[in-house]
Amino acid sequence: MIISGKELAKEVKENIARKVASYKIEYGREPNLCVILVGDDPASAGYVRSKGKAAEAVGFSHTEINLPADITEHQLIDRIKELNDDDSVDGILVQLPLPKHIRKHRIIEAIDPNKDVDGFHAKNVDALWHRIPGIRACTPKGIIKLLDKAGVEIAGKHAVVIGRSNIVGFPVAKLLLDRNATVTIAHSHTEDLGQITRQADILVVAIGQPKLIKGDMVKEGAAVIDVGISRDPETGKICGDVDFDEVEPKAGVITPVPGGVGPMTIACLMENTLDCYTRKMQW
Repeated sequence: MIISGKELAKEVKENIARKVASYKIEYGREPNLCVILVGDDPASAGYVRSKGKAAEAVGFSHTEINLPADITEHQLIDRIKELNDDDSVDGILVQLPLPKHIRKHRIIEAIDPNKDVDGFHAKNVDALWHRIPGIRACTPKGIIKLLDKAGVEIAGKHAVVIGRSNIVGFPVAKLLLDRNATVTIAHSHTEDLGQITRQADILVVAIGQPKLIKGDMVKEGAAVIDVGISRDPETGKICGDVDFDEVEPKAGVITPVPGGVGPMTIACLMENTLDCYTRKMQW
């Protein structure tokens, strides 16, 4: 079964839109998402536009702040602090990647953790690991929703996560652990990677290496979640970390690229923004 992230994302956003219509009457305004784009990278600009369209679709107001690529780290932090202090802003997102002269971790930590809709701030990461309320990273949240929608049993299963980033790899491993899976974390340089992946009932791949996972590396009937997105070096077409044509006949469920995890990441971003807004308005 191919898991359509587009279909589930549509359901999630429709539910958010219904809540926003009610909250707007109750609280007198809609949620407000602010997205900062540094530089003019076409791919990043495309992602920002997608987030803006999603915000409009669910009834949010949103602001896109475009800053020059040569802005200093200090200037960018000052701009973020202004948004932190702005009561009309509920969620703040700085589009990644950033220019090389700007340290990503400094920018992430400058965002008010209560407005950190990406869920990357250290306080939100800490909340995840200590199982206390906080903002969960969007892509890992989306992955769990996709597995649930497909009816994949998580408890008691062996999950293999390839990728160790704080954006996808570690958070999704923790969410799977919290659902009582046995989790192995690997990376692209793990010796005899195929021996490990063939043990996986649930395989999550998030490393950005096109078609790394071949058919002979996947257990029959496994749930395969492909987070990677890049270009096939042979055809130039968009592809994932999984060789879809080889793996799809063996997988029990599989996400396509594009149209799998990506739409759910944006849907969960909208969900996080709504959560930031409701917590503020209900205080």
